[in-house]
Amino acid sequence: MFARSPVLNQFGPTEFVFRVFTAVPEFQALLFLLFLLLYLMTLCGNTAIVWVVCTRSSLRTPRYFFLCNLSSVEISYTTVVAPLMLSNILGARKPIPLAGCGAQMFFFLTLGGADCFLLAVMAYDRYVAICHPLHYTLIMTQKLCVQMVVCAVGLALLLSLQLTSLIFTLPFCGHRREINHFLCDVPPVLRLACADIRVHQAVLYVVSILVLTVSFLLICVSCVFITSAILRIRSAEGRLRAFSTGSSHLTVVLLQYGFCALVYLRPQSSSSVDADRQFALVYTFVAPLLNPLTYTLRNKDVKVALKKAIRSKGTAEAL
Repeated sequence: MFARSPVLNQFGPTEFVFRVFTAVPEFQALLFLLFLLLYLMTLCGNTAIVWVVCTRSSLRTPRYFFLCNLSSVEISYTTVVAPLMLSNILGARKPIPLAGCGAQMFFFLTLGGADCFLLAVMAYDRYVAICHPLHYTLIMTQKLCVQMVVCAVGLALLLSLQLTSLIFTLPFCGHRREINHFLCDVPPVLRLACADIRVHQAVLYVVSILVLTVSFLLICVSCVFITSAILRIRSAEGRLRAFSTGSSHLTVVLLQYGFCALVYLRPQSSSSVDADRQFALVYTFVAPLLNPLTYTLRNKDVKVALKKAIRSKGTAEAL
């Protein structure tokens, strides 16, 4: 789709380095321990969801099928960023090759896009469950669920492949090799280019609108119909249960979409590099951690299934 030039980057840098958070050793150690803890908690929480959904037959429903896939994406999404970031956070300043930077950008955009699309799919699933409960099993068939997940991942992969390919056809200046970020994200890499990047920024906005704005609008439409249906429920307990289910999903959505929009949809002229780094920390570390917390601590079915799975595993090991 986008033309490549074989001479691009011929005289530019062959590797990049990331700007360190701080040069103070004490703060470096503190930040390292903090982000390591967040990363391990994210891995443990999301792995627990995948494990319990795959092992407990009571959770083999469309809702938990989507949650399992979301947790798998969150694990991969954070892993693309965290290990390299932790290795550089202590001030080692290990360089990343140009090809490695492109690979990280591709996987980061693919998994981030799939995350957003899956949140929209989950919102549609909740809309069908609450607004059309009698037809839920007829609508949300196993075939449809698999197709929706494949489409979400496939569309994210296609968009990220095109965007990454376009970015790395740019010539990069030899004297600019420091990325003012902790990962190879599109905005900071674009700042290192020695060429007119208006077309590339326009493509970035189009892709961001497709991934963020369209998905968020679909979620908002689902929320409107869900809220309308909940208000018609006569039982106060039923309304409370339904609102509780929707609020946990909405919490993750607002964090993910809100901070991503601040980075990718804000005009570059008004953007701050340091602010972008701080916003990125939210959707790369905080949001993936909130996924297992909101869907387990506030979900009775998952908590019961998780306790049973742990109990049965302990019994099996004892025998």
